[in-house]
Amino acid sequence: MQDWPGMIPFAGLGQDQTLDTHDIIIVGGGQMGLSLGYYLRRAKADFLILDREDGPGGAWRHGWNSLRLFSPAGYSSLPGWMMPPPHHEGYPTRDDVLAYLHAYEQRYDLPIRRPVRVETIEPGGAGLEISTNHGKMTAKMVVSATGTWSHPYVPDIAGRASFEGSQVHSAHYVGPEDYAGQTVLVVGGGNSGAQIMAEIAPIARALWVTTQEPIFLPDDVDGRVLFERAIARMKGGPSDVPVGGIGDIVMVPPIKAARDRGDLSSVRPFDRMTPTGVVWPDGSNMAVDAIIWCTGFRPALAHLVGLGVVEGDGKVVVESQRSVKEPHLWLAGYGDWTGPGSATLMGAARTARDMAHALTNAINS
Repeated sequence: MQDWPGMIPFAGLGQDQTLDTHDIIIVGGGQMGLSLGYYLRRAKADFLILDREDGPGGAWRHGWNSLRLFSPAGYSSLPGWMMPPPHHEGYPTRDDVLAYLHAYEQRYDLPIRRPVRVETIEPGGAGLEISTNHGKMTAKMVVSATGTWSHPYVPDIAGRASFEGSQVHSAHYVGPEDYAGQTVLVVGGGNSGAQIMAEIAPIARALWVTTQEPIFLPDDVDGRVLFERAIARMKGGPSDVPVGGIGDIVMVPPIKAARDRGDLSSVRPFDRMTPTGVVWPDGSNMAVDAIIWCTGFRPALAHLVGLGVVEGDGKVVVESQRSVKEPHLWLAGYGDWTGPGSATLMGAARTARDMAHALTNAINS
């Protein structure tokens, strides 16, 4: 196991050894966990971050090779320290973000243990008991900030299990090279679908499958504008707030180039899958070599099942990020239901600031 700056190792701990107790334990060391750690450090709170990854970066460690932000570095920053502008043209890349998150941990000396897999959380002691692959610990308050990357969603389409070609979700997509010369369906109409389609189309017989016509934002609208519009609508802003949501497609240079090539036309979904391809609504068959699912994610909350708080829709009922059923549990970074824009780099800081204040008040009350 590699030791990263700020990391607290598990040296000498056996499988069954009981770990220490903290006021607050954060499960997840991605952008949300780091943002919350920054504010808790400022408040001199007793807290610890548990992260399942081998090193810094959270879900960004798994982004595809060409992934980049669609907003400037200065608008994609965690609290306290702006992301340095990249040494290249355009918006920051995946590797730029990884370097920033690594340096951020080091800069603020955040208490992180990794790799630690949280298996279950149950009532215990004065709060909650956390069982991990390294043993147990307790906390008065637990913040679940595990995100969504480890729970990719693929629709339940008839015949999918019989398909003999390649299937990969965008969570595990790496790059276009393996698809050269193949017939490929890119399924999903968000930014990931558009970005992957843009780099697949020049080297493969690619077809973009979306449930409806994709919404392309004007060329001069980037992630900054998109985020602020979405926040304004969620907060009940004026009715003249322009259309544009976080899922709409931002016209970053690769998307513009694909549009200009005519590569971004889309078709509506197929009805079912066969061992060799798909069947369209008109009954026609199409042979397909590979399908790339850009169909989103669901909250990764398997570690909370033992608390009985996960509802049928896969979410937890919260009031201001605090579980209604289990008041020692808080959630952040899963989407707007745990804080407006909290699943984004630019939104994590806003949620973390308010949440850290509420957490410290709850501990001290």
